[in-house]
Amino acid sequence: MTSYELARAAAKALSDKKATDIVILNVADQTVLCSYFVIASGKSSTQVRALGENVEEQMKKNFDLSPARTEGLREGRWGVIDYGDVIVHVFNEESRLFYYLERLWDSGANVERYSE
Repeated sequence: MTSYELARAAAKALSDKKATDIVILNVADQTVLCSYFVIASGKSSTQVRALGENVEEQMKKNFDLSPARTEGLREGRWGVIDYGDVIVHVFNEESRLFYYLERLWDSGANVERYSE
């Protein structure tokens, strides 16, 4: 499985739980941290937690992958799920607007809006 395929699978898991504004950012040319960020929003802290849990469940079930690290999902404002070459960010709407990661990492041609 390529990193892009993993990013798309994470985006699908987010979409399955009704995440909004799902974006896949190719950041491979901008950082050595990872190749892709997957960013999505949830409408409430409960949904943010459910989105993160679904990503973890689907990655484990479908690809036998566990995250190297998970941070912040319990609080329900901004959760990070680290799969090495793909990092998933799940925000509530207020935190997403505040941090606006897309603006920081957008180089013009590296942003893909996910839709099924």
